[in-house]
Amino acid sequence: MRKHRIFIVGMGPGREEMMTGEAVQALEQADVIVGYTVYLTLLGERFRDKEMLSTPMRQEKERCLLCFEEAAKGKRVALVCSGDAGIYGMASLMYEIGKDYPDTELVVIAGVTAANSGAAVLGAPINHDFCAISLSDLLTPWEKIGRRLRAAAAGDFSIVLYNPSSHKRKDYLRRACDILLESLEGERACGYVENIGREQTTAAVCTLRELRDREVNMFTTVFVGNSGTEIIDGKLVTKRGYQIE
Repeated sequence: MRKHRIFIVGMGPGREEMMTGEAVQALEQADVIVGYTVYLTLLGERFRDKEMLSTPMRQEKERCLLCFEEAAKGKRVALVCSGDAGIYGMASLMYEIGKDYPDTELVVIAGVTAANSGAAVLGAPINHDFCAISLSDLLTPWEKIGRRLRAAAAGDFSIVLYNPSSHKRKDYLRRACDILLESLEGERACGYVENIGREQTTAAVCTLRELRDREVNMFTTVFVGNSGTEIIDGKLVTKRGYQIE
C-alpha cells in the first residue's frame, strides 16, 4: 500500500459555489494546498487556515515537485488547478513526475472546465459534437495548432478555443479566425466569455468575421459554432437535431 496521497483538484472557475462537493471536501481535508498564486487567491476565506504554497506561472514542474516533497513529509496535499485538472491542467504532468515517487498515490478530483461553465453563460453552444483547442504555442507548435483548427472546421465541430490571447500572443485569435475562414462562412455564429464565474463576467455573441477583430484576454474562452449553430434571443445555441415541428 502506498504511504502518501496527493489530491489533484479541479477547482472550476474559482468560486466555491462552482466547485464540486468532492473538490471542496478534498481541500478541507488537506494540510497544505499548492497552486498558482492567482488560483490560491480565488479560493477565498474558507481555506485561509491552510498552509498555502505557490510557484509563479511557467514553473509548473517545480509546483508538482513541491507537492511530492510536502507529501513525503506526511502532509495531506492538494494541488489546485483552474477548471478541470485533466483538461489543460496539471494531472498529466503529476503522473509523469510521479513515476519517480512510487510511494505516492495520485487522486484526480474532477472540476468544471471553461468549456462547460462558459457554455452555460452563452446558452448551449456545445450541445452536439465539439472539440477543444488551445491557441497557446508555449508547448504546442503553431503549425500543429493550425492543422487542428483546419481539421475541426472540416469535421463541422463546434470549437472551444482556450488561451486565445496573452501579452505576447495578441493576434493569435485573429490568426485562428483567418484559418477557420478559409473554409467557414463569415456569418458563422460565435461567442466568447471573459472571467467565467468570477466578478465582472462578460459575454458576447457575434459572427466569425466579427470575432476576428474582437480583443480578448487570457481569461477569455471562445466558442465557434458548427453549421447548425444559431443565435437565439441573444444566446448561442447548437442544435441536437430534434424535429420540433
